[in-house]
Amino acid sequence: MSASAIPGYRLGDPALPPSPLTMAELRELQASLLFGEEDVAALRKARAVVEDQVEAILDIWYGFVAAQPHLLAYFKNPATGQPVPSYLDSVRKRFGQWILDTCAAEYDEAWLAWQEEIGRRHHRTGKNRTDGVEAAPHIPMRHLIALAIPISVTMKPFLATKGHSVAEVEAMHAAWTKAVLLQAILWSRPYVKDGDF
Repeated sequence: MSASAIPGYRLGDPALPPSPLTMAELRELQASLLFGEEDVAALRKARAVVEDQVEAILDIWYGFVAAQPHLLAYFKNPATGQPVPSYLDSVRKRFGQWILDTCAAEYDEAWLAWQEEIGRRHHRTGKNRTDGVEAAPHIPMRHLIALAIPISVTMKPFLATKGHSVAEVEAMHAAWTKAVLLQAILWSRPYVKDGDF
């Protein structure tokens, strides 16, 4: 499925409002994360490794969320207490594309605007609106940031499936981890009061 056919997918959509973060502030954040051009190159290599494994990666991640009742709760209809299948399916499609996007990110203004939108979709100001569902109305920031670890740790075995050297796998994994943490930080911006981010 092409990215443009994924419901609610908006990377590169010129109608998205710009991020309040400037490009200079993004570069400072990347520097704080020790994220450089070598990481961008490692992520490009990682994309070729994982592009045919996206569904298997999602199976692991969805299995993790399903095994954690406090996380699965954010996909449930509060009235029925049951997960909303259409919501889980729509998010899965976007999550799969997000894996590829993370490996191919341009780190430009369009990408930065999309990160702001993703953060808003986890926050009470935007949760559920994209998919028009009745589900938990807000994901606490603590879980948004904490999930950077399982999303990072579980990626390493997938990066080691195509015969790259240990050093190459380590470089791809380090770059992936930095990129995931960078995005989790950016997604937390809607949660922080003005002047504190």
